[in-house]
Amino acid sequence: MKTAGATERGSPVSFLGTHAIGVFIAVVFAAPIVWTVLSSLKSPMEARQPPLPPWPSSGLSLENYAALNGFGNGLAQPALNSIYVTGMTVLLSVLISVFAGYGFSRFRFPFKNLLFMMILSTIMIPFQSILTPIFLILTKLGLHNTLTGLVGVYVTLQLPFSIFMMRNAFDAVPREIEEAARMDGANDVSLLIRVMLPLVWPGIVTIALFAFLGAWNEFLAALVLMTDQSKFTLPVMMTALQSGRFGAIDWGAVQAGVTVMMIPCLLLFLLLQRYYIRGLTAGAVK
Repeated sequence: MKTAGATERGSPVSFLGTHAIGVFIAVVFAAPIVWTVLSSLKSPMEARQPPLPPWPSSGLSLENYAALNGFGNGLAQPALNSIYVTGMTVLLSVLISVFAGYGFSRFRFPFKNLLFMMILSTIMIPFQSILTPIFLILTKLGLHNTLTGLVGVYVTLQLPFSIFMMRNAFDAVPREIEEAARMDGANDVSLLIRVMLPLVWPGIVTIALFAFLGAWNEFLAALVLMTDQSKFTLPVMMTALQSGRFGAIDWGAVQAGVTVMMIPCLLLFLLLQRYYIRGLTAGAVK
C-alpha cells in the first residue's frame, strides 16, 4: 500500500523522468550560449573554419576581442552609447509607467477606459510600419541622429506594455492597505512612494527588465535613425563587423561582440529573476 508521502513524491521513474526532461531543456537553451562563448575564444584563423568542434582546439585566445575593440572607433564608444540609451529608456519607462499605472488603477477621470484602450491598441501596430513617420517627426524636432531621439523612440515603444503591467500590479494591491494609510494621514504622493511602491516592486523590476532587454538589443530603429558612426550602439556596430573589409565576415569578432552583448542581459536576469517571475504572474492575472 502506498503511503501519503510516497503519493505526494511520486514514483522514482516519474522523478527521474521529470528531472531528465528539465536537464535536456536546460542543455538545449544553454548550448547556443556556451557555443558562442567558446567560439569567441578561438583564434581568428580557427574561427573561420567549420564550427566543429565548438571548443578551441588550438588553445584559448583573446585575439577576437582585440579585433572587436580595434574596429572603427573601438568598443568603448558604442558600449557607452548603448549604456546611455538603455539606462535612460529604463529610467523614463519606469517613471512614466508607474505614475500612469497608478492613475489608471486608483483614480477616476473622464474617458479613463477609452484612453487605456487607446494606449493598449498601439501594441498591435508593427513598429516597422511607422519608422518613416518617426523619422520625419524626429527630423522636424531636430532630434534625428541623436541619442536623445533614440531614447524617445524606445520609451514610446515600451510604454504601452509597461503601463498595462503597472496598472495590473496596482490593481492586485488590496484597497484596504491604501485606506489604512490614508487614515494615518498619508497623501497621494507619500502613499505611492512609501506604501504602494514596495508592494508592486516585482512589477517594476519586470518592466525595467523588459525595457532594458528591448533597448539593449534593438537594432532596426538605431540603424535607420543613426547615421553618425560615433552615435552607433552595439547592435549597429555588430552589422558593421559582419560586413567587414571587402565584404568578408570576421566570425571571431562577431562571436566576441555577441558575447559582450550577452553578458549584461544574463547577469541582470539571473540577479532579478525572482522578482521578474513574481511580477509577470502578478501583472498577468488581472
